[in-house]
Parts: sequence; structure tokens; C-alpha cells
Amino acid sequence: MDLSNVRTLDSAILLGIVNEKLRLECDSFEELVSTYEMDASNVVGKLDVLGYQYDRMTNQFKSYDR
Repeated sequence: MDLSNVRTLDSAILLGIVNEKLRLECDSFEELVSTYEMDASNVVGKLDVLGYQYDRMTNQFKSYDR
């Protein structure tokens, strides 16, 4: 799957894909964006709109209280 242009993906689908890749393939968010040539700020922005942010301790995007 081409993840280089995250702007075209639905935010909820992006969340599922990103967390799956973090769980199974990548040890950090930095590794994920490098491996898949993703724009980190676009990923963070789209997931922030849903109320999710990256948690380094668990290596996943988690919901947060706004």
C-alpha cells in the first residue's frame, strides 16, 4: 500500500494502518515515516483531528482528552 500521500486517506483508516505498522513492523514513529516516505506533519495533523497523538512509551497513536 502506498502511504506516501497520507492526505488522500481517510483519517480513521490512516489511524488503523499506522498503528498496525507500528505494532508489527516499525520500532518508532520516525522509522515508520522514513520507511514509508510519509510526511510526518501530515500524519500527526490528520490523527490529531481525530483526537489521537503518538505515545512513545507504547509506540502507538492513542486518544487523548481535548
